[in-house]
Amino acid sequence: MMSEPIEWDVEALLAVLEACLRREIQAQRLQNPLMVGIHTGGVWVAEWLRERLEISEAVGKLNISFYRDDFSRIGIHPEVKPSRLPSTEERDVILIDDVLYTGRTIRAALNELFDYGRPRRVVLGVLIDRGGRELPIQADCAGARIELAEDLKIKLKGPFPLRLELSPVGV
Repeated sequence: MMSEPIEWDVEALLAVLEACLRREIQAQRLQNPLMVGIHTGGVWVAEWLRERLEISEAVGKLNISFYRDDFSRIGIHPEVKPSRLPSTEERDVILIDDVLYTGRTIRAALNELFDYGRPRRVVLGVLIDRGGRELPIQADCAGARIELAEDLKIKLKGPFPLRLELSPVGV
């Protein structure tokens, strides 16, 4: 089966996520937040949001390859790049990913974030929350929350234009 574009307006999903994050920034009184994207789709989404939320500091880029809990089984991808972010010590962090599914990617990202310091607070934003958690992790903000069969995966493609593709697992 070929990958199919999902009939969603990614710009509209980004706008929903942006509005929710604006409310969170205000409600939690985040001070000079550091926006951090998880490689690769989370970085694309974070770059888009950083401009609109008027965050002056560059987006931190987190590559969680060494923190994955399946690292010993799957090994390392040959094109792994290091994470790039400043100290997170006592910082308010807005962590961004494209798709939240089992929660394992976010767990790995939190482990790595703490290697850069102890954040004051972490707010999690995702473009798509597809359910199916294996760990007790919840997004504070999502562009959309959907139900998706376990035999399907959803992936953000980009960076220009950003689009969502649905395909069977293993393809």
